[in-house]
Amino acid sequence: MSRWQEYAKIALAGDLLTQEQALSVVQAKDDQILAMLDAAFRVRKHYFGKKVKLNMLINAKSGLCPEDCGYCSQSIVSTAPIEKYSMLKKDVLVEGAKEAVARKAGTYCIVASGRGPTEKELAEVIEAVKEIKEEHPLKICACLGILNDEQAQRLQEAGVDRYNHNVNTSASHYEKITTTHTYDQRVQTVKRVKQAGISPCSGFIIGLGETKEQIVEIAYALRELDADSIPVNFLHPIPGTPLEKQNDLTPSYCLKVLCLLRFICPTKEIRVAGGREIHLRTLQPLALYVANSIFLGDYLTTKGQESQIDYQMIADLGFEVDH
Repeated sequence: MSRWQEYAKIALAGDLLTQEQALSVVQAKDDQILAMLDAAFRVRKHYFGKKVKLNMLINAKSGLCPEDCGYCSQSIVSTAPIEKYSMLKKDVLVEGAKEAVARKAGTYCIVASGRGPTEKELAEVIEAVKEIKEEHPLKICACLGILNDEQAQRLQEAGVDRYNHNVNTSASHYEKITTTHTYDQRVQTVKRVKQAGISPCSGFIIGLGETKEQIVEIAYALRELDADSIPVNFLHPIPGTPLEKQNDLTPSYCLKVLCLLRFICPTKEIRVAGGREIHLRTLQPLALYVANSIFLGDYLTTKGQESQIDYQMIADLGFEVDH
């Protein structure tokens, strides 16, 4: 049995790779990719078959953020020429849900910039969620920043199924990326929504200058956090942001990181998210042998690819959309 198949066996048994084993995944030579993907697919297929979950997001509030996250075009330190606007009205959010249904998405993500929602912003989202839930069989994921207990409870009562709050990078690398809030504050919000009865969603961004050891650190942290969904983003170095020149990812390395996540978090929804088109490039289809979820269409301030290309990719793999 190959090393990677041994790792798949460990994952399927519910056991955990050692630090040394985990590191060997991201340190592997590129000519090991196919064998590694085969092993990771064995785990993915066991838990998710050949189904692919589709997600669509709406940028409900753009820019105007007081946080200093180095990767983000919406942060206070960014000079990127993005569109800036306050929270969209309920009717616009509801209209976006109709588009999500039309695109065959099972989950509609309402994402707003900022440290956390104001009372007015929270109320707008809550009213939109109630109306969407009455009209469409969609899962609703909200991403509104740091929450307190009462806010989390109100979102749950309104019908929010999932809450996204990414840890973004490892605890040991965090201060190099953001100084206006802490890693622990992010973790607390994920725990808070889980306690409120909302499915937690938390992932990270590859390519923020972290080491391979820190990628392993993130994988273990996400396993411990026990989020149901893990979006894996790939840094899109946007001109005007502090990390605009940070661009050292390769398609093969991105695939290795995805494999690591599947071995460490075998039962979780792993979503290839922002930047996949740039960094996976022609190898994008291979990612779905590991991940079981993707975003359709555009991201927050960057363009995605045409949904039709994603439908075709899923069909060409012999996979099917998970409704």
